[in-house]
Amino acid sequence: MGAGAMLMLAITGRAATIGVGLLFLLAGLSQWRHRFLLPGVIANYRLLPGKLVALAAFALPLAEAMVGLGLMAGFTPLSVVAGIALLLLFAGAMAVNIRRGRTHIDCGCGHAELRHPIGWSLVARNLLLAALLLPALMPVGPLDTMDLASALAAGLAILLLSFLFQSLGALAASPVHRR
Repeated sequence: MGAGAMLMLAITGRAATIGVGLLFLLAGLSQWRHRFLLPGVIANYRLLPGKLVALAAFALPLAEAMVGLGLMAGFTPLSVVAGIALLLLFAGAMAVNIRRGRTHIDCGCGHAELRHPIGWSLVARNLLLAALLLPALMPVGPLDTMDLASALAAGLAILLLSFLFQSLGALAASPVHRR
């Protein structure tokens, strides 16, 4: 692979760690702020025994925030692998419930203000975000200032596009738009 392609992969990987890291951090903080709702969201997935729901509701926001901070700080490969694992876990939990016909449940994606029922588009979003993190696992040299600035801008774009995607999905699923 040429030097230009390697540089693009390095910038893509860094952009993904910034964007997905911010996404995890903000979701974790939002879930912690609304932690009284989280046990119900987790229980609605019907994947954990009742005794583990409270523990998961306590641990999930902390794990998301820690993974988010690790991704943004560039702690690789541990934070990247943890981020990919969380995204695949979320995609799998959604897919199981979609296959069960339970698409009415809220995704619990961290935005308590916007209820968003699960669907294949959210599964795809999580898989795409996980795939975007893969280049961050490749060993690369340090990025220069312009490359880091590009990665920061692209990471913010990933975050904003994720928010836009989620907001549009939640609005489309709202009762006002179902008429």
